[in-house]
Amino acid sequence: MKKGRITVTVDHWWSIIPFLVVIPVAMLTHKVLPALIIGLIVGSYIYNPHPIGGIQSAVQFVVKALTDKSNIEIILFLYIFTGLVGMMKHSGGIKGFVKWSAEHVQTKRQALLLIWASTIGTFSSPTFRIVTVGPIMRALLEKMKMRGEELGYVIETTGTALIALIPVATAFVGYMTSVIDVSLQNEHLQADPYELFIQSIPFNFFSFAIILLGIYLSFFHRDKNKAVKKTEQPENRKQAEAKGWEDCHPVVARNLPAKPINLIVPLFLDIVLTLVLTYLSGVHNGYHGLRAFTKADVLSAMLVALIIAMLVTFIFYLFQKFTLDDLLREFISGGNQLMNVVILLSVVWGLTLVTDKLGFAGFVTDHMGWIPTSIIPPVLFLVGCVISYFIGSSWGTWGILMPLGIALAHSSGADLAVVVGAVFASGAFGTFSSPLSDDTNTMAGVLDLEAVSYARFKLKTALIAAAVATVGYMITSFFI
Repeated sequence: MKKGRITVTVDHWWSIIPFLVVIPVAMLTHKVLPALIIGLIVGSYIYNPHPIGGIQSAVQFVVKALTDKSNIEIILFLYIFTGLVGMMKHSGGIKGFVKWSAEHVQTKRQALLLIWASTIGTFSSPTFRIVTVGPIMRALLEKMKMRGEELGYVIETTGTALIALIPVATAFVGYMTSVIDVSLQNEHLQADPYELFIQSIPFNFFSFAIILLGIYLSFFHRDKNKAVKKTEQPENRKQAEAKGWEDCHPVVARNLPAKPINLIVPLFLDIVLTLVLTYLSGVHNGYHGLRAFTKADVLSAMLVALIIAMLVTFIFYLFQKFTLDDLLREFISGGNQLMNVVILLSVVWGLTLVTDKLGFAGFVTDHMGWIPTSIIPPVLFLVGCVISYFIGSSWGTWGILMPLGIALAHSSGADLAVVVGAVFASGAFGTFSSPLSDDTNTMAGVLDLEAVSYARFKLKTALIAAAVATVGYMITSFFI
C-alpha cells in the first residue's frame, strides 16, 4: 500500500463499494443527492484512507469535474435556459399562451388536442410544460367535464417521456449527453456521446409505450376508475379558490401582462439557431447533410445558440419597456432554481472519477463478462425502474446507472445504443409513476390532488408500458 492512497488490487473489487452504498441509501431515504455524496466520500476514503485525505480527494474529484470544458458548458446551458424561462414568465409570455388557449378551448376534445399540440412550444422541460399547460386546463375542467387526474395524466405523458426523445433545445439534452460522456470516459471508449444518444432514442421503449397509451386513453377510452382524492390543504389557497384561469398558478398571476409573442420569439430563436449552428459545426468538421448534425460539437452549438437567443430576448423585452433590473432579477432567480441540479451533476461527475480511479472498468471486465449479452438491457431496465420509482428522479437514476450500464455493455459486447436507451427508459418510468417525483408533485399541486393517490392512479398504465418495454428489450437483445 502506498502512503496516502491504496494500491488497487487486480480484481478492483473496491470500485463497486460506492455503488453498493449509493443505491440502497437513495432507495431508503428517497433522496438522491445525499446518497451520491455519501458514495463519493466513501469512494474517496477508499482511494485515500486518511482522516483528512478522503475529504481532500472528494473535493479534488469534484473540482476536476467542474473544470472540464463539456461540464462547464452543460452547467452554463442549464442555468441560462432556466433564466430565460424566468424572463418569459415575467414578460407575460407564458400567461399570453394560457390566455389565448383559455379563450379558444370549448370542449374536452379541443382541450386534449391542445395539450398534445402544445408540446411544440413547451417541450423544453417537463416542469415548464406543467406550469404552462396545467393552469389553463385546470380552469377549464368543469367546461370539459373531465377529472383532474385524467387531465394530469395526459399532460404527463407528454412530459419527461416525450422530452427524453427530443435531441435539441431541451433542458435534458446536455445532462443526458453528459452522463453518457463520463461513462464512456470511465471505460476509455472512443465514441461521440451525442451520436450515441441519438442512436439510443429508438430503444427508449418505455417512453414510446407510455406516449402511445396516452394517445389511446386521451381519445379512445373512457376511464371508469374512482376519482383521485383531493388534497385537504391545497398548496395554494388562492389557486384552489380561483374561478378563472388567472391565479391558478403564479406564472399566470393577474399582475402579469399577457403577451404570447414573448414566449414564441425566444423559443423559436433558440430552436432555429440550435439547428443552424449545429449544422454549421458539422460542416466545419468536414461533414454534410444529416451526417453533419451527428458529427457536430452539439453542446457548444446549443450553448452559443441559447446565449444569442437570450441576448436578443433581452433587447426584445427592453423595447417593450420592461426594465433591465427586473429582467436581470428574473433571469438570475430562474437560473438559481437549477442550482440543486448543478450540485447533483457535480457530485455525479466526482463519483464517476473516483470509481474510475478505483478500477471500476477493470472490475466489470474481469468479473462480469460471463453475464449473457441478451439479458443486460432488460435487467438494467428493470433495476433502473425500481431505483427510479423509489427515488423519484430520472436524472438521479441516469447518473447512478449509466456508468454500470456502459461498463456491462463494453465487457459483454451488448449493443451500446440499446443499453443507453434502456437506462434512459428506466428513469422515465420513475419520473412518471413515482409519488416522489417532481413531475407528480408539481402536477398534483397545480390540480390540488393528493400526490400518493394521483401516483397510484398512473401506476397501472406505467406498469403496462414497462412490461411492453421489457419484452421489447428481450426481443431486441436476441436479434442485435
